[in-house]
Amino acid sequence: MSAPNAGVPATWPAPFVTSPVDATVAVPGSKSLTNRYLVLAALADGRSRLRAPLHSRDSELMVSALRSLGATITEIPGDGPFGPDLLIDPVPAAARGTRQIDCGLAGTVMRFVPPLAGLVPGTTGFDGDPHARSRPMSAIIDALRSLGVQVDDDGAGSLPFSVTGSGRIAGGRLEIDAAASSQFVSALLLAAPRFDKGLHLVHRGSTLPSPEHIAMTVSVLRGVGVDVDDSVPREWRVAPGPIAAFDTVIEPDLSNAGPFLAAALVAGGTVRVAGWPASTTQVGDKWRSILPALGASVDLAGGTLTVTGTGRIRGADLADTSELAPTVAALCALGSSPSRLTGIAHLRGHETDRLAALVAEINRLGGDAEETTDGLIIRPATLHGGTWETYADHRMATAGALIGLAVPGVVVRDISTTAKTLPQFPELWQQLTRSAEA
Repeated sequence: MSAPNAGVPATWPAPFVTSPVDATVAVPGSKSLTNRYLVLAALADGRSRLRAPLHSRDSELMVSALRSLGATITEIPGDGPFGPDLLIDPVPAAARGTRQIDCGLAGTVMRFVPPLAGLVPGTTGFDGDPHARSRPMSAIIDALRSLGVQVDDDGAGSLPFSVTGSGRIAGGRLEIDAAASSQFVSALLLAAPRFDKGLHLVHRGSTLPSPEHIAMTVSVLRGVGVDVDDSVPREWRVAPGPIAAFDTVIEPDLSNAGPFLAAALVAGGTVRVAGWPASTTQVGDKWRSILPALGASVDLAGGTLTVTGTGRIRGADLADTSELAPTVAALCALGSSPSRLTGIAHLRGHETDRLAALVAEINRLGGDAEETTDGLIIRPATLHGGTWETYADHRMATAGALIGLAVPGVVVRDISTTAKTLPQFPELWQQLTRSAEA
């Protein structure tokens, strides 16, 4: 496969098709799982191996951050089609010093790594892309201070900031408000086994977005021998103790599979994604219920998810679509009846304000979308070609590509932003659309 996004122009004419698609697509490893396992490997009691991990901007930023803290991460040959495996030797006890970490626009880096920095003697500076400075960060900054870690942010509650670690964090009971992002909970849980007293974490906010991502964190912690009690809603107790070294295969990224599966609804035809797990904590597994609600036929057999559509999309009321919402909104914009998406107010604090961005871009192309307090209403409208802005957001880019399948003349600005979690997207999308010409 050619280099990811090599030669991709700043403005990318989205392929338009007039015939059904018929394709089998392989997608790289899950970003959410790759970066969680990388963090755990940096804290583990020995050498760990990640098989078929994601290789993207977000994962590379995480690798670089953990190397800055002292972990040794080595690429070795593996069986995955999208890049080498990773061997990780944990941060040594003697690690210390001053370092600067580039978070890019990766929420997992800017939120998961600061607690680790509190466990390493020395000062660690954190900064990222311009958009990163507007992402919610105060919950993790305040949490670390409550745990006795020195954090300097000039009172901004956002990037840039620095963490000065002593090498130990006492832990104990901690209350936070994680209404802006479930990543605040995951960040603290991942580091908690290394706290002297573990952690009793309590969420005191009104809502808790993306609970599937917290369930994923709990699952991976238990998988490496950590005792986690989540029997009380909105509370987590993590016992102190070792994190066992591990050797694990990373599942395909089911969220990133979404635009390809959705293409079967837009163009008609069939799209298959191989390697779909029978059981998973990934939020992308919701495609098996979301796509039928919009008119698709979905079947999971023998590890392959098959989606068949007719080219006609019906509207639906869908709740808690989380990071899948941009793809869902693109489908709804092409629907024959109104749709309402709820429970996604937290998307305003993602890579961009996704609710405002989706409304702006759908309406720019002649659509009829409006924001609500916690989501979107999208009504049927005849769309036309035009420029689709991405706001440095990978999921906005793939949403524009999806609309372009059915609407001629859609041009996506900065398709290369897909390198954040799926560098091969333009090439894989071209392969998919060529199947409609065969």
